[in-house]
Amino acid sequence: MVAENIARAKAVFDVEIEGLRRVRDSLGESFSATIDLVNATLDQGGLVVVTGVGKSLHIAEKMSAIFASTGTRSIVLNPVQAMHGDLGMVAPRDLLVALSFSGESEEILRLVPAIRRHGLKVVALTGNAESTLAKLADVVLAIPCGAEACPFGMAPTNSATATMAMGDALAMTLVAARQFNLADYAANHPAGAIGRALVLKVADVMRTGERLVTVSPETPVLDVLLAMTKALSGSAVIVDGEGKLAGIFTDGDFRRIVSGAADAAQILGHAVAQHMTKTPLHIAADAYAADLLKVFETRRIDDLPVVDATGKVLGLVDLQDLPKMKVI
Repeated sequence: MVAENIARAKAVFDVEIEGLRRVRDSLGESFSATIDLVNATLDQGGLVVVTGVGKSLHIAEKMSAIFASTGTRSIVLNPVQAMHGDLGMVAPRDLLVALSFSGESEEILRLVPAIRRHGLKVVALTGNAESTLAKLADVVLAIPCGAEACPFGMAPTNSATATMAMGDALAMTLVAARQFNLADYAANHPAGAIGRALVLKVADVMRTGERLVTVSPETPVLDVLLAMTKALSGSAVIVDGEGKLAGIFTDGDFRRIVSGAADAAQILGHAVAQHMTKTPLHIAADAYAADLLKVFETRRIDDLPVVDATGKVLGLVDLQDLPKMKVI
């Protein structure tokens, strides 16, 4: 039974992966035309209005949210509510993106003529390029993903995944087209761990003063360990006579050295320069905490010295501090 369940699940993945490939390979002039329409809309102060019915309305909500968070001002329009007053939310400078895989959703087909009377242009995301919706649209962005993964061919599975991916492709292309940067993204995400990581700088989370252990290269390993213990730190930053970064020594370094030594006690008298990591990775104080997280994730380290433009040590970021600051 377990094998059968896994086989069925893999078959769904296979259908949807193949559907994504088909849609990716179909990208062409209509995709570029959609980007041009969105850019023109935003340039004149308009909104991208996304609509759909049923599951497509859920996809529209996700698509609009991705647009809005990445610099493309967007709202969701429920087509039923639109026909009962919500059309007042839109203006001629806006653009309607209508989602209907069949292209024959009754609520959408009633909405589009009303939208046109308001002066909006229409982009149709549909799996049927010959559908009624496609004929009513200014641009047809086809979703030729193939059959649904549902055994009845009914539940929007493959089509839902492909439509969401198309929305992501539009949003990320617009990020580049409109030169939306990390600072812009931070302004749209002021709350939560994402917001803190994008707003806080390294200077806001680094250790300084008594919590920062800095020693010279000649300092005995024993003294370095005692200083680390006093500061409750898992590392010491090694600095030269000008206070510039020369290396780093961590408790992990010490354990590795001791485990392979014939006489562990003798190591305690060695100068830390013999065992430190020379020219370690470092980061600038004015970098964003998001950049810091990227270094920790990709390089798999726990401690990162902070230096100024001349290489002088300003502080240290300890990975263990970040959860307490709710950065991760």
